[in-house]
Amino acid sequence: MIAEKMRPLVENNSAIRAMFEEGKRLAAIYGPENVYDFSLGNPNVPAPEAVNRAITDIVAEEASTMVHGYMSNAGFEDVRDTVAQSLNRRFGTQFHLENILMTVGAASGMNVILKTVLDPGDEVIVFAPYFMEYGAYVRNYDGVLVTVSPDTSSFQPNISELKEKITKRTKAVIINTPNNPTGVVYSSETLEQIAAVMKAKEEEYRTSIVLISDEPYRELAYDGVEVPYVTPFYHNTVVCYSYSKSLSLPGERIGYLVIPDELEDSKAVIAAATIANRVLGCVNAPSLMQRVIMRCIDEKVNVEAYDRNRNLLYNGLTGFGFECIRPEGAFYLFVKSPEADDRAFSDVCKKHRLLVVPGTSFACPGYVRISYCVSYEQIERSLPAFEAVAGEYGLS
Repeated sequence: MIAEKMRPLVENNSAIRAMFEEGKRLAAIYGPENVYDFSLGNPNVPAPEAVNRAITDIVAEEASTMVHGYMSNAGFEDVRDTVAQSLNRRFGTQFHLENILMTVGAASGMNVILKTVLDPGDEVIVFAPYFMEYGAYVRNYDGVLVTVSPDTSSFQPNISELKEKITKRTKAVIINTPNNPTGVVYSSETLEQIAAVMKAKEEEYRTSIVLISDEPYRELAYDGVEVPYVTPFYHNTVVCYSYSKSLSLPGERIGYLVIPDELEDSKAVIAAATIANRVLGCVNAPSLMQRVIMRCIDEKVNVEAYDRNRNLLYNGLTGFGFECIRPEGAFYLFVKSPEADDRAFSDVCKKHRLLVVPGTSFACPGYVRISYCVSYEQIERSLPAFEAVAGEYGLS
């Protein structure tokens, strides 16, 4: 009964979700305190109290028919204007409400813009390691995913290979900074290099190439690291943003697209994206959460809690002999596997009730992703298990 396009998705179901389900199974056997689940990027830091307050205030103060009713497919005008003005204050941009399309999280926003710009056979370039769902999103619209291999010395994008991979069929390049799974922040120099390559290729092929910046982790950066805003670097940029991490609201599915005036045919793209938002079945972003975002536009989660986790886990693992670059943002460690087969290594970890995600799932074999958006106490309890794994490989 199922469609042919769905068969590979069913057969290769998300390794992250599979590990998450395995964690629940093991917790039922050994007790949740004795299972160390580092698989899912599910924030454990609570949403700011202002978010809960805003929900109750909105329900009490604003008209029910408005709060729970239909609005423009692009979202409430006052919410979009609030988002635009916030971006302008923070990044010196000049957006207006028509540049903002409220979406059902960044994933929906990614699907909206890909549906808007892709024709069958168009190519979309990603930099490994990358969030595994990008491939599914591109194939949703019969696009072709093209992978640039990783530079494992820095995990900054491989610019020379980008030059080689762009063709006449390239329609988009996706970047993700701070990056999932590495925690790397792309520098201004990196963004300038990407932009220069893309501009040159547009001129060479006389085509238009969209740079899609996927930014759910923008607010999670450490040690004073700046996360450059991407739109000033390249004219054909679209930003996908989510409040899942910045306000700890992953289940609420609320985010937005930024489609700047500088984008080629921007008015047509904005109109098409608004229609795509509807015909994909989203219709509009969740109305109550749009109202919440307007009231909480300047709120932030407790990034210091993630920073404590980062330092404890990074110092612990490197002290045991594991190799890992120090993440500058997001809430993941990307740790080199002590053996070539990262799946086999994750199985060894599982024997110690440590649940990690093989790097193969991110098109970067030989590594595992460890998500530290868990309690500080879980990390403390897990360190002896990590040390035991290190001992099995003769690292410590």
